[in-house]
Amino acid sequence: MLDLTSVDLLDAFTQELKLCKLKPDEHVVVLSEPTSRGDYVAAAFGAAKACGAHVIAATVPGGNPSPSDSTRTGAGPGLSAVLGDTAAQDLLKAADLVVDLTREGFIHAPLQQEIMRTGTRILFVCDAPDVLIRNLPKPEDKAEVLKGVNLLKSASVMRVVSEAGTDLTIELPGSKPEFQVGFADDPGRWDHWPSTMVLCWPRFSEGRIVLAEGDILLPFKEYVRQPVTLEIAGGNIEKVSGGAEAHLLNTFFDDADDEWGRSLSHMGWGLMRTADWFATALYGKEELMGMDARAFAGNFLWSTGPHPVLERESYAHVDIAMRGCTVSVDGQEVVTAGRLVDF
Repeated sequence: MLDLTSVDLLDAFTQELKLCKLKPDEHVVVLSEPTSRGDYVAAAFGAAKACGAHVIAATVPGGNPSPSDSTRTGAGPGLSAVLGDTAAQDLLKAADLVVDLTREGFIHAPLQQEIMRTGTRILFVCDAPDVLIRNLPKPEDKAEVLKGVNLLKSASVMRVVSEAGTDLTIELPGSKPEFQVGFADDPGRWDHWPSTMVLCWPRFSEGRIVLAEGDILLPFKEYVRQPVTLEIAGGNIEKVSGGAEAHLLNTFFDDADDEWGRSLSHMGWGLMRTADWFATALYGKEELMGMDARAFAGNFLWSTGPHPVLERESYAHVDIAMRGCTVSVDGQEVVTAGRLVDF
């Protein structure tokens, strides 16, 4: 872990806001809650000023409304203080860029789409300082993720296999290919620093997913210790078998009591070459969002729960990052045994 100072953070946030194409005289809102990192608020505020922007730091009460706390599920509906306050919403809609430093955010709330339709760019930041700096994105990252998105848009089938036994076939038509690149530079864009990944929202998938030792379960931030086999039919998890982590997943899905909890959501692969697979083991769970695992170069990332294409609202959101998979799109490999392929 790096020994960082406030100067390092200010420099990193300034580089990041420049990647977001922040211009002089644009308006920035630095959104935080009482538990947000004060050094991040100061760095974001100072970076916006250094770019010549008008900046407001807005602190709203923390807390996520029912039915579920997003710290448990990873997909809560968002901050109560923003969801229920039209003045706060108007402030965010009036901004050119929102730097979201809250722990809850409102990623899965319809309100976020409403805000972005006004042209507001949103950058979500929620990881440890050296994770942010180590994974500071580069301008050329965008061309690479867009190449993957365009490949998915023109393809019919994605297939994922592994030596551990994964053999999953994914239908791509209508799957709304998307990306994360670590900066929000286009009007109405949301992105997450750090992140570099290609993803889509398939309607159908069939086959088997086998989690190997060392794969990562999020938001639990736990490594798989014994293989887990998930049987997939019609885009739904029909059976989970294996050791302790299989019991953990089954218990989570049962306790969530969510009709879409066992339905597959987004899928894709990571391209963040600076990511550290072992970051999950090196930090406290409250220090990380887990983007090293989610965006790790050559991973296969898949999830359960919310699905905007199929209009499924769910708070039983699990992300699972896997290593060692081969991912092919219409027969063309983009990842070979966990290694990125230049295509």
